[in-house]
Amino acid sequence: MIQDAQGHHLSGATHEGAATYDRAVRAFNLVHGDSIGLFDAARETAPDCPMAYLGKAWVFTVANDPEFRIRAKALVETARPLNLNEREQAHLAALSHLCEGARAAAVAVLDRHLMHYPFDLVAHQGAALTDGFLGRFHWVRDRSARALPFWSKDQPGYGTLLAMHAFGLEEAGDYARAEAESREAAELEPLSFWPHHTVAHVMEMTGRPEDGLGWMAAREKLWSTPGHMNQVHIWWHKALFHLELGQYEEARTLYDGPMRATQRPVALSLTNASALLWRLDTLGCDIGDRWRELADLWQGRADGKCLVFGDIHAAMAELRSGQEALVERRLEAMHRTATNGVEAAGLYRTVGIPIVEGLTAFHRGAWAEAVELLLPVRFDLCQIGGSHAQRDVVNWTLTEAAIRAGHRDIALSLAHERLAARPRSAPNRRFLRHAEAIAE
Repeated sequence: MIQDAQGHHLSGATHEGAATYDRAVRAFNLVHGDSIGLFDAARETAPDCPMAYLGKAWVFTVANDPEFRIRAKALVETARPLNLNEREQAHLAALSHLCEGARAAAVAVLDRHLMHYPFDLVAHQGAALTDGFLGRFHWVRDRSARALPFWSKDQPGYGTLLAMHAFGLEEAGDYARAEAESREAAELEPLSFWPHHTVAHVMEMTGRPEDGLGWMAAREKLWSTPGHMNQVHIWWHKALFHLELGQYEEARTLYDGPMRATQRPVALSLTNASALLWRLDTLGCDIGDRWRELADLWQGRADGKCLVFGDIHAAMAELRSGQEALVERRLEAMHRTATNGVEAAGLYRTVGIPIVEGLTAFHRGAWAEAVELLLPVRFDLCQIGGSHAQRDVVNWTLTEAAIRAGHRDIALSLAHERLAARPRSAPNRRFLRHAEAIAE
C-alpha cells in the first residue's frame, strides 16, 4: 500500500496523490504554504483517498470559525462512505465530534489514537490546537513528550513535533526548556511558524522585549513571506514588544501596516487586531475609524456558539465601534448556547457571558460593575483557550477598570501581580503609578 511521509498507509491513494498529500500536511504543520490548495490537488488526483478530504477538514475545523465549520462538515460527510483504515477512522471520528462543537470528545479520540500512532502529525496538530482552545496546553506538552522517544531526529517532521512540545512547555511556564527546544526546532524547520512563535512567547512572558524585537528582526525574512499563513500573529507579537517598551506609536504603525495587510477574514486572524486595538485604546491612543473597519470584518465570524474566545474579541470591536446592539444580540446567542446542553454551555455560562458583560460595562464607563464581573472569572480564564499572552487582555481590562473605579486595593494588587512577572513593562509601571495615585 502507498504510505505517507511518516509511514502510514493511505487508503485510496495514488503515488502522485500521496506526494501532494505529504506537501499539504507539511504546509499544515508549518503553517506555511497553501495547505487547502494542496489538499484539493490531492483530492483531484486521488478522489478515493479519505485523508485528502479529512486533512482539509482539519484546516477548516481548527480555524474555529462558523463558516469553516460548515465546510469541514461537508468534507467529513464526503469522506465517510469511502474505504477507511483504522487510522483514518480515528480522524473521521474526531472531526465528526469537532463539527458538532465537541472539542473534548474529539481530543479524547485523538489522545488514544496517538498512543498507537505516535508519528501521526496531522493528529498531533489537530489535538494540540483543539486542546489549546480548551485551555489545556499542558496536554500538548505531555502528548508530544510521550511520542518523541519513538522518533529519530532525521525522521521527516521531527522538528514539527519538537516545536509542539516546546510550545506546551512554554504555556506550562518551563521557559528555559521551551526556548532551547524551539531554537533547535527553528534550525530544523526554518520556515515553521511554531518555533519562532514559541520563542516570541517566552520573551513576552519573561519580560525581554528587546530580545524579542531582535529575534523578530533576525528572522523576519523567514516569517514575513506571503507563504506564512499566520504571519499576522507574529506581527501582533512584535507589536506587544513595542507596547512593553512604551512605544505605543510603533505598535499602532504595525497595526496600520503589516497587520492589516496580512490578516484574513477568519475569526482567529481577527482576534489579533481586536486585542491590540483594545490595549491601545485603554492606553489613550487615538484609534480613529479603525474599530468600525474591524467590526465590519467580524460580521459572521463569531456566532455566540462556536468559540468563546472569538466572541470576546468580536464584542470588543462591536462595542468600540459604537454598535452595542450587535453585542446585545451576541449576548442573546451566548445565553442560548449556555442553556442548550452542548459541550461549551458551561463555559459560556460561567466565563464567556461575564467577560462580554464586563467588557460592555467597561465600554459604558461602569468601571465598578466591570470589576465585579471580571474579577471572579480570573480563576477560570484559561478555559477560554488561547495563550497566556492572548488571555491577558482580560486581566489588562480588569486592572484598568479597578483604577478607573478608584478601587485602590484591587488596583494595587493587580498592578503588583503584573509587575512581579514583567517588572520592566511600561504598561505595568503605568498601572502601578495610577493605582498609587488613588486616594486612600
